[in-house]
Amino acid sequence: MNTALPAVAPPAARILVYYRDLILVLLAKEFKVRYKSTFMGYAWSVMHPLVLAMIFFTIFRVMMRFEIPDYALYLIAGLFAWQWIANTASTANFYFLGNRSLIKKVSFHRAALVLAGVVNESVHFAVSIPVILGFMLYYGKTPRLDWLWVVPALMLVQLTMTFGMGLVIATSNLFFRDLERLVTLVTHLLFYVSPIVYAADKLPPEYNWILYANPFASFVLCWQGVFYGTSVPMVYFGVALTWALGWLALGVLVYSRNVWRFAEIV
Repeated sequence: MNTALPAVAPPAARILVYYRDLILVLLAKEFKVRYKSTFMGYAWSVMHPLVLAMIFFTIFRVMMRFEIPDYALYLIAGLFAWQWIANTASTANFYFLGNRSLIKKVSFHRAALVLAGVVNESVHFAVSIPVILGFMLYYGKTPRLDWLWVVPALMLVQLTMTFGMGLVIATSNLFFRDLERLVTLVTHLLFYVSPIVYAADKLPPEYNWILYANPFASFVLCWQGVFYGTSVPMVYFGVALTWALGWLALGVLVYSRNVWRFAEIV
């Protein structure tokens, strides 16, 4: 008679600790790879949107005389949020392709690679907030009390969206390698149809639908509401949440249907 005791499933707390440690290890690896052999390190993440802001400020404010109050702050508020999205879209192509050896040799939840990547981008955004605060103080604006819940809530919603988007791109790029170039083109297109260098109220009424159809415009508008000193437009927060849940559902669907093929494809 077989007297072996059945295997006991590990407690939920042990599983959570395992995945926490896994994400931290993968996150540390992402930071090392990103800043390997660089002198300025984190400063490059801040300089990129700052240089873009300087260029757009020169073109649209100095040369074309755009009448948007505190235009430099307006640009900064949108560009840092956009960098989080754009960097995730571009690097997501390599979340699985760039970790071939891990996928082939180690057994773990592959989605952790995507989660580590998007958390990495969210951390870069979080540590850039003091730079944005500096611009706010320069223009006589100060953080509001509602930041205590608005900023964490908005970061969580955007993290959810980028995680779902990362799952879709990372998985699809294993099967369609041209996706990397397509993602770059689409990202550039969506940048110019997002209210980053121009104000949303400058759009003709017949084109307002773009702000709802563009999956990233609502996030930009919400962050502008936070940092530009107005308030978060709740209608766009609702749109952002809808897009986030939609991306998450699509990402889980695409990933779950194809994850069993990863080891033979990468």
